[in-house]
Amino acid sequence: MTHPHDGDLAALDLPEVVSRETWLRERRALLEREKALTRERDAVAAARRRLPMVEVTTDHRFDGPGGEVGLLDLFEDRIQLIVQFVMYGPDWELPCRSCSAAVDEIARGHLNHLRARTTSFVLVSRAPYPKLAAFKERMGWQVPWYSSGSGTFNHDHHATLDERVAPLEYNYRSPEEHALAGTEHYVSGERPIELPAMSCFLRIGDRVFHTYSAYARGLEVGSADQMLELTALGRQEPWEEPKGRLTGLGLQAGSPTIPYPDEYPAP
Repeated sequence: MTHPHDGDLAALDLPEVVSRETWLRERRALLEREKALTRERDAVAAARRRLPMVEVTTDHRFDGPGGEVGLLDLFEDRIQLIVQFVMYGPDWELPCRSCSAAVDEIARGHLNHLRARTTSFVLVSRAPYPKLAAFKERMGWQVPWYSSGSGTFNHDHHATLDERVAPLEYNYRSPEEHALAGTEHYVSGERPIELPAMSCFLRIGDRVFHTYSAYARGLEVGSADQMLELTALGRQEPWEEPKGRLTGLGLQAGSPTIPYPDEYPAP
């Protein structure tokens, strides 16, 4: 029996076909590296938890379903808060497609697990709240989504870049450092620039503390991308090693043609 994509696969540099014994030997060797990576990941997570924190003293305001609220209200009486910044500028017709795909994974199952650990999860964008509410209804999401509007919340956490509001920095690098690293695309373009980011906060009484922020690939937590990394073809992104496994069948991260979650064909 043939498959419509057999011809596509024939052109790829696929894994070598070996005996079960050879596969098992190489799999066991890889397992040792995976265990080392798990231990290192645990150590990094512990170091992350040991990071100091900074008190948030700015009175950030947001527009939500109940009107104007403050940062403390976003906690919903829980101890921790995770804010996912969704790229959705005030003048944009629709939000970023990649951001929408990432949110869809969380909005359809992760919220209860987070809330059970006294952690709230919300989305924040600069677009006006009516736009957020309309797209949220279209997607069928239950996750809270707030507009930061013309405030500085996004700028303070480097999810919106505009040197007229705050010094330019993304993923803890200045424009000069990005140029040296070959990642200047993050800080290039017409201002303001909307970028993916996630920030975490802790509350003690009525005081709020910023504990952590991540950007770019640092946002890849519990996602389909991590599941794809378990497969032979990986994410099928051009930067991955080994080369020669780019099927061209999937859409690359950041592609303007990534479907919104409700645009995928029915299974």
